[in-house]
Amino acid sequence: MIPALYKRIDGKNYRHIYIVGDLHGCKSLLDEQLNIMIFNPSLDLLLSVGDLADRGPNSVGCLQLIHQPWFSCVRGNHEQMAIDAVNEQNIPRWLRNGGDWFYALESEDQEQVKALILEADSLPHVIELTTREGKRIVVAHADYVSDEYVFGRLLDSYEIIWNRDRINHALAGRYQPVAGADAFYFGHTPVEKVMQFANQHYIDTGAVFGGCLTILQLQ
Repeated sequence: MIPALYKRIDGKNYRHIYIVGDLHGCKSLLDEQLNIMIFNPSLDLLLSVGDLADRGPNSVGCLQLIHQPWFSCVRGNHEQMAIDAVNEQNIPRWLRNGGDWFYALESEDQEQVKALILEADSLPHVIELTTREGKRIVVAHADYVSDEYVFGRLLDSYEIIWNRDRINHALAGRYQPVAGADAFYFGHTPVEKVMQFANQHYIDTGAVFGGCLTILQLQ
């Protein structure tokens, strides 16, 4: 088991805070929405549920967001597949899931992007945001695999970025709040529209598959 990494963010440091669903290379869609929202990178923060790259037209542009001071992201399973593959582990799995764009790059570009992917290995699996109003919001890619949130709790990072048990149970009508936080935001599983079950919100609305790119305001 590889333990999950956690990060805390204090909402008092920002004017507005937003969260975006799985990008999967859809950088132009993101740029369009940020322009419409009049997003101010000097005052505002954009959180991401992960899966920046693969399948869409601009994986490199989306991965480069991790350098932006106004952007903070949890690690998705697609980041992890990319990290593993550039470390010569399980390359076929990444290729099956949209990683072919990387191997189509010129060798010099590939080396630059490889360095960017390796930087993603420092991304947290869980972000805890405390808003200016005092709400505790937890962001993870697929699930927070415990029925009670505790910052720093020892959890399997693989399950946090891959597990779909909670949303599958919810879709079947079996769900309950997760204790320890006011709200949880997840991506990973494409849904036609934002879905909420108790205090869990699923916001991957399948932008790369022709759906919309969801951005919600948290503060």
